[in-house]
Amino acid sequence: MITIKDTRDYWPMMGAGMILLISGAARWAIGSVYGDSEAQQLITSLANAGLYLGSAIATASATTLALMLALIGLTNRSDSDFDNAVYVRISRVSSLATAALIGSVLLLLLLVLPIGEFENIPEGWYLIFYNILFAMVSLVCATLVATILQLYLTIRRVLVAVTPLDDKIED
Repeated sequence: MITIKDTRDYWPMMGAGMILLISGAARWAIGSVYGDSEAQQLITSLANAGLYLGSAIATASATTLALMLALIGLTNRSDSDFDNAVYVRISRVSSLATAALIGSVLLLLLLVLPIGEFENIPEGWYLIFYNILFAMVSLVCATLVATILQLYLTIRRVLVAVTPLDDKIED
């Protein structure tokens, strides 16, 4: 039986799903791309913003991984007894942060390709590449949101265990 507490474990998936829905709606709003020159302009626009976004997500993910190591040390040194759920959540945050870091590095690698320099490109290649870039940006953003929500749930769980005011903080 799922209780109210258990439904919070779905927050990261729901947050990522919302980002993917918004991204899908944005892609739908952009509409059809009718030619390679239009797709090439969209790639240039996406690349300009994507480089900053990918760098920021890579930085945030690497920092989150380092902080998870510190959190493991804190939980091991603490006088409080932590249940397995805390360690499972730390593991989930670490997994999501790793996925976001790898995704953002892949995104950055795709964005630094010299798109305008290619010759003899098959027709439709720019459209396919634009759709791949758009999907990568969407997935990396969704993974970051899932990481943040999972981190929030982990912090709440740790606070419940270490705070003397545990009657005021609900897990």
